Amino acid sequence: MLIAFSVAPSAPPAVSGAADETGSVSAAVARAVGVVRSSGLPHRTDAMFTTIEGSWEECMAVIKECCDVVGAMAPRVSLVLKADIRPGFTGELDGKLQRLEEAVENQSHG
Repeated sequence: MLIAFSVAPSAPPAVSGAADETGSVSAAVARAVGVVRSSGLPHRTDAMFTTIEGSWEECMAVIKECCDVVGAMAPRVSLVLKADIRPGFTGELDGKLQRLEEAVENQSHG
């Protein structure tokens, strides 16, 4: 399965202290990304989400740990998830993108 998720402190900066003087919560998010990177699961982080690939149990354990490390910095945590549950398929973190690029290329020649 693939799970794209975003986790961040959701309490106001004055309450949580998790944001810097510009309002950025990058320090808290960096802790969560560190959890993902140390998990050993295939992953990709972009400006909005981190996507991980693994079994239901593996992915959810990583997401829980990410929420825990962010929660250690703020009294309230926001979590957004989107999952592609496709039993029997692996390598989809890259496979889906390859198929998309092929389709775009074929469309531009048609």
